[in-house]
Amino acid sequence: MLGIELTPEHPTDRMVDLGLAAEDAGYDTVFVSSHYNNRSPFAVLSRLAAATDDVRLGPGVVNPLERHPVTLAGEVATLAEASDGRAVFGIGPGDPSTLENLGLVEERGLRPVLEAFKVAQRLWDGERVTHDGTFEATDAGLNFDVPGSIPTYVGGEGPHMCKMAAKHADGLLFNGSHPADLRWARDQVAEGLDDRLDGLGDFDLAAYASVSVAADGEAAREAARPPVAFIAGGAAPPVLARHDLDADRAADIGDHLSAGEFSAAFDLVTPAMIDAFCIAGTPDAVAARLDAVLEHADSVVIGSPLGPDLDAAIDLAAAAHDRATE
Repeated sequence: MLGIELTPEHPTDRMVDLGLAAEDAGYDTVFVSSHYNNRSPFAVLSRLAAATDDVRLGPGVVNPLERHPVTLAGEVATLAEASDGRAVFGIGPGDPSTLENLGLVEERGLRPVLEAFKVAQRLWDGERVTHDGTFEATDAGLNFDVPGSIPTYVGGEGPHMCKMAAKHADGLLFNGSHPADLRWARDQVAEGLDDRLDGLGDFDLAAYASVSVAADGEAAREAARPPVAFIAGGAAPPVLARHDLDADRAADIGDHLSAGEFSAAFDLVTPAMIDAFCIAGTPDAVAARLDAVLEHADSVVIGSPLGPDLDAAIDLAAAAHDRATE
Protein backbone atom coordinates (compact mmCIF):
# COMPACT_ATOMS: atom_id res chain seq x y z
CA MET A 1 0.00 0.00 0.00
CA LEU A 2 1.08 3.55 -0.76
CA GLY A 3 -1.44 5.65 1.12
CA ILE A 4 -1.84 9.31 1.84
CA GLU A 5 -3.56 11.15 4.67
CA LEU A 6 -5.58 14.23 3.80
CA THR A 7 -6.63 16.46 6.68
CA PRO A 8 -10.04 18.15 6.24
CA GLU A 9 -8.85 21.50 7.55
CA HIS A 10 -9.45 22.74 4.00
CA PRO A 11 -12.77 23.36 2.23
CA THR A 12 -14.36 20.26 0.78
CA ASP A 13 -13.78 21.31 -2.85
CA ARG A 14 -10.08 21.67 -2.07
CA MET A 15 -10.06 18.22 -0.46
CA VAL A 16 -11.53 16.70 -3.61
CA ASP A 17 -8.83 18.35 -5.72
CA LEU A 18 -6.14 16.96 -3.42
CA GLY A 19 -7.66 13.49 -3.57
CA LEU A 20 -7.74 13.54 -7.35
CA ALA A 21 -4.12 14.70 -7.39
CA ALA A 22 -3.18 11.81 -5.10
CA GLU A 23 -4.90 9.29 -7.36
CA ASP A 24 -3.10 10.74 -10.39
CA ALA A 25 0.24 10.59 -8.54
CA GLY A 26 -0.12 6.85 -7.94
CA TYR A 27 -1.36 6.53 -4.37
CA ASP A 28 -3.65 3.54 -3.99
CA THR A 29 -5.36 4.59 -0.73
CA VAL A 30 -6.59 7.95 0.54
CA PHE A 31 -7.30 8.28 4.26
CA VAL A 32 -9.16 11.33 5.57
CA SER A 33 -8.36 12.13 9.18
CA SER A 34 -11.08 12.56 11.79
CA HIS A 35 -11.07 15.23 14.51
CA TYR A 36 -14.17 17.00 15.79
CA ASN A 37 -12.65 20.43 15.08
CA ASN A 38 -12.15 19.74 11.37
CA ARG A 39 -14.68 19.03 8.65
CA SER A 40 -16.50 15.70 8.60
CA PRO A 41 -14.32 12.95 7.12
CA PHE A 42 -17.35 11.10 5.81
CA ALA A 43 -18.66 14.16 3.97
CA VAL A 44 -15.27 14.51 2.28
CA LEU A 45 -15.03 10.78 1.57
CA SER A 46 -18.46 10.80 -0.03
CA ARG A 47 -17.33 13.51 -2.44
CA LEU A 48 -14.11 11.64 -3.13
CA ALA A 49 -16.05 8.45 -3.85
CA ALA A 50 -17.93 10.26 -6.62
CA ALA A 51 -14.85 12.01 -8.03
CA THR A 52 -12.27 9.19 -8.07
CA ASP A 53 -12.12 5.92 -9.97
CA ASP A 54 -9.74 3.42 -8.41
CA VAL A 55 -8.21 4.68 -5.17
CA ARG A 56 -9.36 3.09 -1.91
CA LEU A 57 -10.99 5.48 0.56
CA GLY A 58 -11.50 5.52 4.28
CA PRO A 59 -11.34 7.39 7.56
CA GLY A 60 -7.82 7.46 8.90
CA VAL A 61 -8.53 7.12 11.66
CA VAL A 62 -11.91 7.42 13.30
CA ASN A 63 -12.54 6.45 16.93
CA PRO A 64 -15.48 4.51 18.44
CA LEU A 65 -16.15 7.08 21.16
CA GLU A 66 -17.55 10.09 19.30
CA ARG A 67 -20.02 7.99 17.26
CA HIS A 68 -21.89 4.89 18.34
CA PRO A 69 -19.99 1.97 16.76
CA VAL A 70 -23.10 0.66 15.01
CA THR A 71 -23.65 4.06 13.43
CA LEU A 72 -19.98 4.15 12.50
CA ALA A 73 -20.28 0.76 10.82
CA GLY A 74 -23.20 2.07 8.80
CA GLU A 75 -21.24 5.13 7.69
CA VAL A 76 -18.33 3.00 6.48
CA ALA A 77 -20.74 0.63 4.74
CA THR A 78 -22.35 3.62 3.00
CA LEU A 79 -18.91 4.67 1.80
CA ALA A 80 -18.36 1.16 0.45
CA GLU A 81 -21.61 1.43 -1.50
CA ALA A 82 -20.85 4.94 -2.79
CA SER A 83 -17.36 3.92 -3.93
CA ASP A 84 -18.33 0.59 -5.52
CA GLY A 85 -16.49 -1.43 -2.90
CA ARG A 86 -13.39 0.74 -2.41
CA ALA A 87 -13.85 1.45 1.31
CA VAL A 88 -11.21 0.77 3.95
CA PHE A 89 -11.83 1.16 7.67
CA GLY A 90 -9.20 2.95 9.76
CA ILE A 91 -10.14 2.87 13.44
CA GLY A 92 -8.17 3.76 16.56
CA PRO A 93 -8.55 4.97 20.14
CA GLY A 94 -8.67 8.67 19.22
CA ASP A 95 -6.37 11.64 19.71
CA PRO A 96 -5.98 12.54 23.41
CA SER A 97 -5.70 16.28 22.84
CA THR A 98 -9.07 16.52 21.08
CA LEU A 99 -10.88 13.87 23.11
CA GLU A 100 -9.95 15.88 26.21
CA ASN A 101 -12.25 18.62 24.90
CA LEU A 102 -15.13 16.14 24.70
CA GLY A 103 -14.68 14.54 28.11
CA LEU A 104 -13.78 11.22 26.47
CA VAL A 105 -10.06 10.88 27.06
CA GLU A 106 -10.49 8.48 30.00
CA GLU A 107 -12.53 6.13 27.79
CA ARG A 108 -9.70 5.57 25.30
CA GLY A 109 -8.38 2.04 25.16
CA LEU A 110 -8.02 -1.20 23.28
CA ARG A 111 -11.36 -2.80 24.07
CA PRO A 112 -13.57 -0.09 22.51
CA VAL A 113 -11.58 -0.35 19.27
CA LEU A 114 -11.62 -4.14 19.13
CA GLU A 115 -15.30 -4.42 19.99
CA ALA A 116 -16.26 -1.72 17.50
CA PHE A 117 -14.62 -3.25 14.46
CA LYS A 118 -15.65 -6.80 15.37
CA VAL A 119 -19.28 -5.70 15.57
CA ALA A 120 -18.88 -3.73 12.33
CA GLN A 121 -17.61 -6.81 10.53
CA ARG A 122 -20.63 -8.81 11.69
CA LEU A 123 -22.99 -6.06 10.55
CA TRP A 124 -21.29 -5.89 7.14
CA ASP A 125 -21.80 -9.65 6.83
CA GLY A 126 -25.55 -9.11 7.19
CA GLU A 127 -25.92 -10.25 10.79
CA ARG A 128 -28.16 -8.72 13.39
CA VAL A 129 -26.05 -8.01 16.44
CA THR A 130 -26.67 -7.82 20.15
CA HIS A 131 -23.67 -6.62 22.12
CA ASP A 132 -23.05 -5.68 25.74
CA GLY A 133 -19.53 -4.41 26.39
CA THR A 134 -17.93 -1.01 26.09
CA PHE A 135 -21.10 -0.13 24.18
CA GLU A 136 -24.54 -1.69 23.86
CA ALA A 137 -26.53 -2.80 20.84
CA THR A 138 -29.71 -4.84 20.74
CA ASP A 139 -30.73 -6.69 17.57
CA ALA A 140 -28.99 -4.03 15.45
CA GLY A 141 -28.59 -4.53 11.72
CA LEU A 142 -28.08 -2.71 8.45
CA ASN A 143 -30.92 -2.42 5.95
CA PHE A 144 -28.71 -2.66 2.88
CA ASP A 145 -26.08 -4.99 1.46
CA VAL A 146 -22.42 -4.04 1.67
CA PRO A 147 -20.46 -4.48 -1.58
CA GLY A 148 -17.15 -6.29 -1.41
CA SER A 149 -14.95 -6.67 1.65
CA ILE A 150 -13.83 -3.78 3.82
CA PRO A 151 -10.25 -4.11 5.11
CA THR A 152 -9.83 -2.98 8.72
CA TYR A 153 -6.70 -1.13 9.79
CA VAL A 154 -6.14 -0.39 13.46
CA GLY A 155 -4.48 2.94 14.14
CA GLY A 156 -2.25 2.99 17.19
CA GLU A 157 1.23 2.71 18.60
CA GLY A 158 0.96 1.04 22.01
CA PRO A 159 2.27 -2.52 22.42
CA HIS A 160 -1.11 -4.07 23.17
CA MET A 161 -2.78 -2.26 20.27
CA CYS A 162 -0.05 -3.47 17.90
CA LYS A 163 -0.46 -7.06 19.03
CA MET A 164 -4.25 -6.88 18.91
CA ALA A 165 -4.16 -5.56 15.34
CA ALA A 166 -1.84 -8.36 14.26
CA LYS A 167 -4.16 -10.94 15.80
CA HIS A 168 -7.50 -9.58 14.59
CA ALA A 169 -7.21 -6.97 11.80
CA ASP A 170 -6.01 -6.65 8.23
CA GLY A 171 -3.34 -4.14 9.11
CA LEU A 172 -1.86 -1.68 11.56
CA LEU A 173 -1.55 2.03 10.87
CA PHE A 174 1.41 2.62 13.15
CA ASN A 175 1.82 6.29 13.95
CA GLY A 176 5.56 6.44 13.45
CA SER A 177 8.12 8.04 11.17
CA HIS A 178 11.41 6.85 12.66
CA PRO A 179 13.12 3.52 11.88
CA ALA A 180 13.63 2.84 15.59
CA ASP A 181 9.88 3.09 16.21
CA LEU A 182 9.05 0.83 13.28
CA ARG A 183 11.65 -1.71 14.38
CA TRP A 184 9.95 -1.78 17.78
CA ALA A 185 6.50 -2.05 16.16
CA ARG A 186 7.65 -5.00 14.04
CA ASP A 187 8.59 -6.87 17.22
CA GLN A 188 5.15 -6.23 18.74
CA VAL A 189 3.41 -7.30 15.54
CA ALA A 190 5.47 -10.50 15.40
CA GLU A 191 4.15 -11.48 18.82
CA GLY A 192 0.58 -10.80 17.76
CA LEU A 193 0.96 -12.77 14.54
CA ASP A 194 1.80 -15.86 16.58
CA ASP A 195 -1.85 -15.80 17.72
CA ARG A 196 -3.40 -14.55 14.46
CA LEU A 197 -6.92 -15.86 13.95
CA ASP A 198 -7.48 -18.51 11.31
CA GLY A 199 -8.95 -17.32 8.02
CA LEU A 200 -7.39 -13.89 8.02
CA GLY A 201 -5.16 -12.97 5.10
CA ASP A 202 -1.74 -11.38 5.04
CA PHE A 203 -1.08 -8.65 7.57
CA ASP A 204 0.10 -5.17 6.57
CA LEU A 205 2.25 -3.17 8.98
CA ALA A 206 1.88 0.33 7.55
CA ALA A 207 4.02 3.21 8.76
CA TYR A 208 1.52 6.05 9.14
CA ALA A 209 4.33 8.54 8.80
CA SER A 210 4.19 12.28 9.18
CA VAL A 211 5.98 13.61 6.09
CA SER A 212 6.94 17.13 5.07
CA VAL A 213 8.79 17.40 1.78
CA ALA A 214 9.88 20.38 -0.30
CA ALA A 215 12.82 21.49 -2.41
CA ASP A 216 13.63 23.85 0.47
CA GLY A 217 14.46 21.48 3.32
CA GLU A 218 14.19 24.12 6.04
CA ALA A 219 10.74 25.14 4.83
CA ALA A 220 9.73 21.50 4.97
CA ARG A 221 10.93 21.20 8.56
CA GLU A 222 9.11 24.37 9.59
CA ALA A 223 5.88 23.04 8.08
CA ALA A 224 6.28 19.92 10.23
CA ARG A 225 5.71 21.78 13.50
CA PRO A 226 1.89 21.42 13.72
CA PRO A 227 1.61 17.63 13.24
CA VAL A 228 4.72 17.03 15.34
CA ALA A 229 3.10 19.03 18.13
CA PHE A 230 0.04 16.76 18.08
CA ILE A 231 2.22 13.63 18.01
CA ALA A 232 4.53 14.81 20.78
CA GLY A 233 1.66 16.10 22.90
CA GLY A 234 0.00 12.69 22.87
CA ALA A 235 3.10 10.48 22.90
CA ALA A 236 3.43 7.85 25.62
CA PRO A 237 6.35 8.17 28.03
CA PRO A 238 8.19 5.13 26.58
CA VAL A 239 8.08 6.71 23.11
CA LEU A 240 9.45 9.99 24.41
CA ALA A 241 12.16 8.10 26.29
CA ARG A 242 13.10 6.12 23.18
CA HIS A 243 14.02 9.40 21.50
CA ASP A 244 15.39 11.10 24.63
CA LEU A 245 12.72 13.82 24.48
CA ASP A 246 11.64 16.08 27.35
CA ALA A 247 8.40 14.62 28.76
CA ASP A 248 7.50 17.83 30.58
CA ARG A 249 7.84 19.85 27.38
CA ALA A 250 5.68 17.32 25.54
CA ALA A 251 3.05 17.59 28.28
CA ASP A 252 3.08 21.38 27.95
CA ILE A 253 2.51 21.01 24.22
CA GLY A 254 -0.48 18.75 24.88
CA ASP A 255 -1.94 21.22 27.38
CA HIS A 256 -1.66 24.08 24.88
CA LEU A 257 -3.32 21.99 22.17
CA SER A 258 -6.24 21.05 24.41
CA ALA A 259 -6.71 24.74 25.25
CA GLY A 260 -6.73 25.70 21.57
CA GLU A 261 -3.45 27.59 21.97
CA PHE A 262 -1.97 26.22 18.80
CA SER A 263 0.76 28.79 18.14
CA ALA A 264 2.13 28.32 21.64
CA ALA A 265 2.14 24.55 21.17
CA PHE A 266 3.88 24.73 17.80
CA ASP A 267 6.54 27.07 19.18
CA LEU A 268 7.50 24.47 21.80
CA VAL A 269 8.35 21.85 19.14
CA THR A 270 12.10 21.18 19.09
CA PRO A 271 14.33 20.03 16.20
CA ALA A 272 14.76 16.72 18.01
CA MET A 273 10.98 16.25 18.06
CA ILE A 274 10.83 16.88 14.32
CA ASP A 275 13.59 14.31 13.76
CA ALA A 276 11.75 11.75 15.89
CA PHE A 277 8.20 12.28 14.69
CA CYS A 278 8.38 13.45 11.08
CA ILE A 279 10.17 12.62 7.83
CA ALA A 280 10.99 16.20 6.93
CA GLY A 281 13.34 17.69 4.38
CA THR A 282 14.28 17.64 0.73
CA PRO A 283 13.11 14.86 -1.61
CA ASP A 284 16.52 13.17 -1.27
CA ALA A 285 16.32 13.24 2.53
CA VAL A 286 12.73 11.96 2.52
CA ALA A 287 13.58 9.11 0.11
CA ALA A 288 16.47 8.01 2.33
CA ARG A 289 14.33 8.05 5.46
CA LEU A 290 11.48 6.18 3.76
CA ASP A 291 13.98 3.54 2.68
CA ALA A 292 15.08 3.11 6.31
CA VAL A 293 11.49 2.95 7.57
CA LEU A 294 10.53 0.36 4.95
CA GLU A 295 13.21 -1.98 6.25
CA HIS A 296 10.73 -2.65 9.06
CA ALA A 297 7.31 -1.69 7.65
CA ASP A 298 5.40 -3.41 4.85
CA SER A 299 3.96 -0.20 3.46
CA VAL A 300 3.63 3.49 4.16
CA VAL A 301 0.97 6.16 4.44
CA ILE A 302 2.25 9.66 3.70
CA GLY A 303 0.75 11.63 6.54
CA SER A 304 0.21 15.27 7.43
CA PRO A 305 1.53 17.89 6.83
CA LEU A 306 2.81 16.58 3.44
CA GLY A 307 4.76 19.83 2.91
CA PRO A 308 4.55 23.62 2.76
CA ASP A 309 3.05 23.35 -0.76
CA LEU A 310 0.44 20.59 -0.70
CA ASP A 311 0.14 20.20 -4.47
CA ALA A 312 3.88 19.90 -4.97
CA ALA A 313 4.31 17.68 -1.90
CA ILE A 314 1.83 15.06 -3.14
CA ASP A 315 3.99 14.46 -6.21
CA LEU A 316 7.32 14.84 -4.41
CA ALA A 317 6.39 12.33 -1.72
CA ALA A 318 5.17 9.79 -4.28
CA ALA A 319 8.42 10.18 -6.23
CA ALA A 320 10.46 9.79 -3.01
CA HIS A 321 8.56 6.61 -2.20
CA ASP A 322 9.25 5.26 -5.68
CA ARG A 323 12.98 5.89 -5.19
CA ALA A 324 12.90 4.24 -1.77
CA THR A 325 11.29 1.09 -3.19
CA GLU A 326 13.34 0.73 -6.38
